[in-house]
Amino acid sequence: MSRRPEAVVTGLGLVTAAGCDLDSTWSAVRAGRSTAAADELLTGLPVSLSCRVPDLDHPVLHRRGAAHLDPVDRFALVAAAQALEHAGLDPQQWDGSRVAVVTGGGMGGVRTQDEALERLARRGPEFVSPYFLPGYLINMACANLALRFRVTGPALSTSTACASGTTALGLARDLLATRQCDIALVCGAEAAVSRLVVTGFSQLGALSGTGSRPFDATRDGFVIAEGAGALVLERPEHAAARAARPVARLIGYASSTDAHHLVAPHPEGRGAEQAVRGALADADVGPADVGHVNAHGTSTRQNDHIEAAVLRRVFPHQPPVTSAKGTLGHTLGASGVIEAALTALALAEDTVPPTGGLRATDAGMDIDVVSGTARMHTSSVAVSNSFGFGGHNAVVVLASP
Repeated sequence: MSRRPEAVVTGLGLVTAAGCDLDSTWSAVRAGRSTAAADELLTGLPVSLSCRVPDLDHPVLHRRGAAHLDPVDRFALVAAAQALEHAGLDPQQWDGSRVAVVTGGGMGGVRTQDEALERLARRGPEFVSPYFLPGYLINMACANLALRFRVTGPALSTSTACASGTTALGLARDLLATRQCDIALVCGAEAAVSRLVVTGFSQLGALSGTGSRPFDATRDGFVIAEGAGALVLERPEHAAARAARPVARLIGYASSTDAHHLVAPHPEGRGAEQAVRGALADADVGPADVGHVNAHGTSTRQNDHIEAAVLRRVFPHQPPVTSAKGTLGHTLGASGVIEAALTALALAEDTVPPTGGLRATDAGMDIDVVSGTARMHTSSVAVSNSFGFGGHNAVVVLASP
């Protein structure tokens, strides 16, 4: 297999429950500090914990039309604006036909849908806002980014459940590799904290009422979260021509499908393992070259057990493993981009963050999960996993610049 051209990461942006900027989120993740809190919106439901984004303000939201946007689109705009600023790119100056936007999300404008349904039920169809569909459709985060930042190249929206963000990264890398663009703005965004969505996950037994504890012996589910992450990817030659300083390199990607069950992973993790090994092959690196793993780490009994078994088989040298979901909760379709950004920061600082909430690793796992405090650990290559309902698996390999 010939190695595909890599992409360089030149900008990062984050909007999470830990804060509406890169530094706030990275600080909380490095400390392993949980952002879960009781949510008044969920009062009376079996589970009332969530990880919500704090009050959001950014100049990109002060422009005309922003007031009508669903929170998922607002999160996406702010994360993307941060990433572009970090990359030193001005959309007013670029050739928009050579820029792509690729977004990942699982739910779309849930809050807009809830409001429209309430108006329809209580007041009738004439009171449903004309902004309903533009706020609800799952492609609108992508469309809003393209509109706001003058992008006229490919604009694509991916939806592979909780693997969506990582799928978006892989698609963007391929657009760059095939020279359909020079810059790809990749964003994963989700704002799905609603009574109906939370009830649905609760009925599946996926949520915790006490807190997220990935890989812990007492784990009992995840805490639903909202947020967005954005990465600016560029062809290396393009970044070099403008003297940009890469944060990391995206050197490998692979995806697979379990074809086993709509919501349960394959019990032996076959699809997940296929994706991990495929991403390593695509990156032209061996398992022993991987310095740390950013696990999907949902904190559910089944998923963590299966992922740990995959990591044992693929990485017998037991590199340090971490999961950001103990700190940030599970941001569903946004999690892959958020966690790729955190993996890039970990590589840059030679640090593997602790897994929030973890007190005692499940004895049957036999993997090196970082807990308590951040671990200083020099890595030049790291893997970030994402697995989702429907049997979707997506994995990226990142490397130091």
